[in-house]
Amino acid sequence: MAEETTGPSDNMKAFREIFAKAKNIVVLSGAGISAESGVPTFRGAGGLWRTFQAQQLATPEAFADNPSLVWEFYHYRREVMLSKTPNPAHDAIAGMEKRLKPQGRSVVVITQNIDELHKRAGSDNILELHGSLFKTRCTKCQDIKENYNSPIVPALKDKGAPDPNAEDARIPEDQLPRCKECGGLLRPHVVWFGEALDVQVLNQAQQEMAKCDLCLLVGTSSVVYPAAAFAPMLAMRGVPVAEFNLEATMVTDKMKFHFEGKCGELLPQAVARHDTEP
Repeated sequence: MAEETTGPSDNMKAFREIFAKAKNIVVLSGAGISAESGVPTFRGAGGLWRTFQAQQLATPEAFADNPSLVWEFYHYRREVMLSKTPNPAHDAIAGMEKRLKPQGRSVVVITQNIDELHKRAGSDNILELHGSLFKTRCTKCQDIKENYNSPIVPALKDKGAPDPNAEDARIPEDQLPRCKECGGLLRPHVVWFGEALDVQVLNQAQQEMAKCDLCLLVGTSSVVYPAAAFAPMLAMRGVPVAEFNLEATMVTDKMKFHFEGKCGELLPQAVARHDTEP
């Protein structure tokens, strides 16, 4: 008789018992957690900016061909993000980190998101796999700087409207964001399609996963590699992985726990102060 297989558990009490003992917790977060703050995901039906899919603009080739158009797209995304705020899921993760630190327990966020909502919620230990909307990198000298200017340059003011009928601003290159160190053209410091992840960031992420004893998989579709492989690899190693998502994903059956619903409703309950905590 074939051995009966069981899927992931949705037993919150069992999860909290494991959570109470965990010393090194890794949170893997994706677009789903930010979507609950009203951040466009640019995935699925209707996920367009003007008539473009993000994959058409978020490439080195698109930037080389039309840096003005790509900067319009990212200016729009920056301005949208400045109007959004962290939600209860971000707050719960940040609160968990601060609460557990005096107990000698660590919480590290490894995120695919580029919106800095974890940072704004108060998380300190964050690894941004795909970079940040609020950092620039010089295409000439490679200097990286934080930049929260709104607009990032005067020529982009009131540009970037997502309306399909909006005209390309065709901003001259000398009026686009330029490097203060060497005068080179700046690009968003994000990992575009076709580009490799930063080796240093990836190594740090792998080091954190090597020592983690509990993983929270939060709001990620688990389809973008290499991040999509992280949770299944941990599960294969015997590390308990708890998935928090609106729906099941391709990796759900490999997880120890699966909690279906809004991250902002599930996470505060899951990581609240435990009765055994000091």
